[in-house]
Amino acid sequence: MKLSIFLIAIICLFAAPLAFSQSTGGIKGMVTLADRELSLHHVTIVISQLRRSVETDESGTFEFKNVPVGTYDLVASSPGLSSLLQTITVTEGQTAAADFKLKISGITAEVTVTATGREQTAFESFQIVNTLDSFQLAEKSAASVGEVLDNQPGVAKRSFGPGTSRPVIRGFDGDRVLIMQDGVRTGTLSSQSGDHGEPIDVMSIERLEVVKGPATLLYGSNAIGGVVNAVSRHYQMRETSQAGLRGYLTGTGGSNNANGAASAGFEYGVNNWLLWGNGGNQKTRDYKAGGGETIVNSGSRLSSGGAGVGWFGDNAFTSFGYTHEDGIYGIPLEEADPEEIVRLDFFRRNARISGGVRNAGNIGGIRFNFNYSGWNHKELNFVEDPVEVATTFNNKQYTYEFNLDQKRTNRLTGTIGFYGMHRDYATAGAEAIAPPVKANVNAVFGLEEVSFERFKLQFGGRIESTRYTPVGATDTSFTGFSGAAGIHIPTWKGGAFVTNYTHSYRAPALEELYNNGPHPGNLAFEVGDTDLENESSDGIDVSVRHSSERFRTEASFFYYDLRNYVFLFLTGEEIDGFNEAIYSQGNSRYSGTELDFKAGVHPNVWLDLGFDYVNAELKSSTTPLPRIPPARGRIGIEGQYKGFSIKPELVMARNQSRVFTLEDPTAGYTVFNLNASYTIPTQHMSHHIAFNAFNLGDRLYRNHISFIKDLAPEIGRGVRVTYSVKFF
Repeated sequence: MKLSIFLIAIICLFAAPLAFSQSTGGIKGMVTLADRELSLHHVTIVISQLRRSVETDESGTFEFKNVPVGTYDLVASSPGLSSLLQTITVTEGQTAAADFKLKISGITAEVTVTATGREQTAFESFQIVNTLDSFQLAEKSAASVGEVLDNQPGVAKRSFGPGTSRPVIRGFDGDRVLIMQDGVRTGTLSSQSGDHGEPIDVMSIERLEVVKGPATLLYGSNAIGGVVNAVSRHYQMRETSQAGLRGYLTGTGGSNNANGAASAGFEYGVNNWLLWGNGGNQKTRDYKAGGGETIVNSGSRLSSGGAGVGWFGDNAFTSFGYTHEDGIYGIPLEEADPEEIVRLDFFRRNARISGGVRNAGNIGGIRFNFNYSGWNHKELNFVEDPVEVATTFNNKQYTYEFNLDQKRTNRLTGTIGFYGMHRDYATAGAEAIAPPVKANVNAVFGLEEVSFERFKLQFGGRIESTRYTPVGATDTSFTGFSGAAGIHIPTWKGGAFVTNYTHSYRAPALEELYNNGPHPGNLAFEVGDTDLENESSDGIDVSVRHSSERFRTEASFFYYDLRNYVFLFLTGEEIDGFNEAIYSQGNSRYSGTELDFKAGVHPNVWLDLGFDYVNAELKSSTTPLPRIPPARGRIGIEGQYKGFSIKPELVMARNQSRVFTLEDPTAGYTVFNLNASYTIPTQHMSHHIAFNAFNLGDRLYRNHISFIKDLAPEIGRGVRVTYSVKFF
């Protein structure tokens, strides 16, 4: 009944444009480099309200055609340069002019494609979004995405060593945080175990986006805590295919863990066709913690590559892409013990077909993708020669998604979507503690936005059904509804107040239902429960934002009330040398706050402050939930002169004494870092040289969220040098 009402409502909303006739105009302009009057190529121009984007051509010009009459915000952005916003009014039959002069700056207007499935500025988004562009990512070379995002506002890292780290958003971990690549879940097993990694070669992508707070409407029940999306250039599918050759080269070298990395990629466009390819390799050795102790078996290696071809017509587009990742990483030891050395050898293969139609009559557009992801990893025990394969994990995942984009009227725009996934999971060996399981997920969702003169509203819903079919056990199925509503109110010039209410549903994860046995990856003997019920939450996010030439500020508060919250309960008993842990349910709540403040106190000096805090507990007993990150603060000052930038930074964390049963507290710490860079933009190239000195005081400190924090402290003093060049 709920599904029928939801579908009828969405169909009515999509029929609404039939009652309107639309007048159109256009926008045309040029982008140049300030002070040098050089035309800039490969600059992205986004119309926030329409979620449309183009890139500048060889002459630095851009053009939007068939733009509905109205007033819009245009944002021009390019890695390493400032982002600028202009407000443009389009009148019927006329072409409005919009020229931009970009300059080298440490403050930019972030652009996201993850929050709504289409490009828009982070300032206009209803959810809180942080992004790192390609130059920023190159400076943070690491074999796991959790290492890259650690210390971003509201984001910490869970780890079983450097090769296994995974983002924790607002204290949420595991199956409650969804990791995606180009809008599709990666298909890895990092959510199931503390020693399973999430390998993404961040040097090969355009940007990394973090959506904080529930994103279940668009992405499903695994996004109850948030989403991390690695975005490639070709995935964004801009309105036209650019002719000619574009690409990048990046190299990194570092001390402490002998970090070395290289990556290269290209795009070549001819007529309506676009061809692309990329490849990279990263290696690290055992690192030294603060004070000089070597953390044995902490090295890692990751190699990746991909290729694809796309056709982009005036109103239709399609593409095919293939990527792979191969690597190995160690599980750190307190001391060298050959009988304890374990490494995980993994590979991932991904193939994807995408396409769509723009301006499809009274529907704004149609988008689709079909995706296959095959993941395999072997846990290698270096006890004997030849090396013993202790456990093998296989996960095959097939997904499809269709999106119908509503043609914008004077006030209304939106998306309706259909999603499906088939998963085939199996393990063999010592850690095969769950039976082979097939899972099927089907969902329908809709997201609408209504704009008024003084504010705009967003609302939508998703109905999702999940069925598990385990070998030797009874099928289990779950169905639930997620819904959300939000309001975005401009306050003063450059300011906005945003608040969202979200009801989110999550089906219990495979490991929560079926695990039964010793699980070294979570340091526990796990006992699943096939009688677990749906997990649901009601939450509110409130944020105040300001964005101008001299300021980028966002302060936010969140509160989530979760019913039937699934957690591992330590009984205090031991089985086979492991602490017994039972998957149980109880009501809980998460609350916290975040601050990200950047201000130009002088034309060449910027102040960068940050703070985040999470408080989470079981409501019935007020027992703190396990592995919640401590309160953290950041103080940085950035000095700039032309293309040169230098930024000393202090990162501080409070001690974490609010701990779960049998969990150890963690001491606070302060770490001093120094970052410097030099950017050289030219008409056809952009060079970026970066120097990063981290933990200059060689402080011995521990990450509270790490499963092995007692035997593997965080990395000590070191430096990293990166060179990146983009040509276009």
